[in-house]
Amino acid sequence: MSRKKKWVATGTVLSALPLSVLILFVLIRSGIIIMNNPSESQYPVRGVDVSRYQGEIDWNILASNDISFAFIKATEGSSHVDPCFQYNFEEGRKTGLRIGAYHFFSYDSEGQTQADHYIATVEKAAGLLPPVIDLEFYGDKGQNPPEQGQVRKELTVILDRLEEYYGMKPIIYATESSYALYLADSFQEYDIWIRNVITSPRLSDHREWTFWQYTDRGKLEGYQGNEKYIDMNVFNGSREDFLKYP
Repeated sequence: MSRKKKWVATGTVLSALPLSVLILFVLIRSGIIIMNNPSESQYPVRGVDVSRYQGEIDWNILASNDISFAFIKATEGSSHVDPCFQYNFEEGRKTGLRIGAYHFFSYDSEGQTQADHYIATVEKAAGLLPPVIDLEFYGDKGQNPPEQGQVRKELTVILDRLEEYYGMKPIIYATESSYALYLADSFQEYDIWIRNVITSPRLSDHREWTFWQYTDRGKLEGYQGNEKYIDMNVFNGSREDFLKYP
């Protein structure tokens, strides 16, 4: 569909919506209203995840936003490195935040080469949060999901390799759809970081989650990028639990 036709179609749909629904939609998209608002008394430990889209980050300012941790995008597939990773990793560790690095899993690369790429990029250092494997759909993978057995095979390879090198079991990040297909009733020994920006997490196998990305419409002080929003997360535990984690 051409861009012009897309706008016409979108306009037709929007014109049919009641005004109150349209206003609500705009407020949600602009981040004025956030669908999820987890209780701070229930989830006192909050944090962010960042990548090149947040642009230049002043880590001292970002760390002052009543957050406790930050996961930083490091690598993707077997060759890509986030262009802001090295700066973010070095500067983030100078703050009081607990820092971790995540890898965006590619369905088109072998688990071993992806593990080698992450290890070559992310140094082993004391105090880091466990490495994270980001398992979600991209491109047309949602409509044409890779075969379950093959994904689980390559995922096992990268998880085992990272645990061997860093001495910690990695965390697996997933959307609820990727979780249901590849992780449900499997990989039980790994902590789960789940994304649900509409409601509280509902894992298909009723498993407990460790981190929850509750919105992609957060707004904090301390970054200047093309993306004006930042992903917000909570840890499923107390401050004391987090100090001892993992």
